[in-house]
Amino acid sequence: MAIKLTVNNQPQELDVDPEMPLLWAIRDHLRLTGTKFGCGMALCGACTVHIDGQPTRSCVTPISAVAGKSVTTIEGLSSVAGKAVQTAWVGLDVPQCGYCQSGQVMSASALLARNSKPTDADIDAAMAGNICRCATYARIRAAIHQAADSLPASQAKS
Repeated sequence: MAIKLTVNNQPQELDVDPEMPLLWAIRDHLRLTGTKFGCGMALCGACTVHIDGQPTRSCVTPISAVAGKSVTTIEGLSSVAGKAVQTAWVGLDVPQCGYCQSGQVMSASALLARNSKPTDADIDAAMAGNICRCATYARIRAAIHQAADSLPASQAKS
């Protein structure tokens, strides 16, 4: 059964098992490897993508659940908020090993798309599902604040 969806603004049609996790469809069938496999149980956040703008764990989301929807991976993140987060990430040298970073960036950009001036508590709540084994949490929070400071409130959702 072919499943139609949009990935990074490109229409896709995948003939895969409808129960296949979205993560494997993205990585193995679309060859977009920026989204990482971490735990396989939606606990670590490494596999975070946006589905219709909402951060979602792709390792537990069956491909059938995204039929007709729009999926954005780290490779396709081009919103104003997403670019601000990526710039801040580089500027503050956030990653150490880097493995979790695509999921961190996806969660952070979704936060700024809905709240362009988050408090520390807002950031902690939005990022709680993203684990960084290198413990760069202070730099992650600082980068989110820096990204937020670079955004006019009206541009965060662009």
